[in-house]
Amino acid sequence: MDLEKQLAEAAMLWGADYFGIADLSPGRDAILEQGGTEIAAYPCSISIGIRLLHPVVDQLSPPPERAAAISYLFHIYDIVNPRLDHIISRLGSVLQNKGYRAFPVPASKRVDRERIAAIFSHKLSANLAGLGWIGKNCLLITPDMGPRVRWGTVLTDAPLEATGQARGDGCGDCRECVDLCPVKAFTGQPFRAGEPRAVRFNAAKCDRYFAKMRERDAETAACGLCMYVCPYGRR
Repeated sequence: MDLEKQLAEAAMLWGADYFGIADLSPGRDAILEQGGTEIAAYPCSISIGIRLLHPVVDQLSPPPERAAAISYLFHIYDIVNPRLDHIISRLGSVLQNKGYRAFPVPASKRVDRERIAAIFSHKLSANLAGLGWIGKNCLLITPDMGPRVRWGTVLTDAPLEATGQARGDGCGDCRECVDLCPVKAFTGQPFRAGEPRAVRFNAAKCDRYFAKMRERDAETAACGLCMYVCPYGRR
């Protein structure tokens, strides 16, 4: 059995719904700027995705009630994120045991407070693996679940064959996420490789909105409307 098939079967056995391998060379400049030379040294990545439960996301119709917000936060951050981290850690061990370097990127950990960013973009990896496109809401949009998927990534130097290429924009003229955003953080511009995130998304506006919600009640500091409203997920 080739390594790609072994990794894919293991990921699915351990609970993944999506598996993809990306050649990271097209995104090297962006990866270097975000994560530095050590992160940019990895030539490929493995993307793992877990589908979110529709009834949990569908409760977020604005404004979400207290019980809906709490169940959403619990489902994503207390349950799904650890599931992803568990899978990518085990895949990393498989790769290391075969003599390769592997770096599991946590499912949801901010390392740069100024830029409001993680050390590596899960969305970039999944996009380059052919699993979806980056939408106007700056989320990874899959054809079957829209943005209702959480992602984890393993960076590696193993000589793996990519499962696909970056998908083009599938949002078209749709602006539902742009129009519903409570703080108008999205500009409505489509994703274009090489352009800074700020062209599409004002992350500081979004971050300040969440900070105010946490001040009022940390247990219910949830939004998710840009995920909730996407037609690819709601259909």
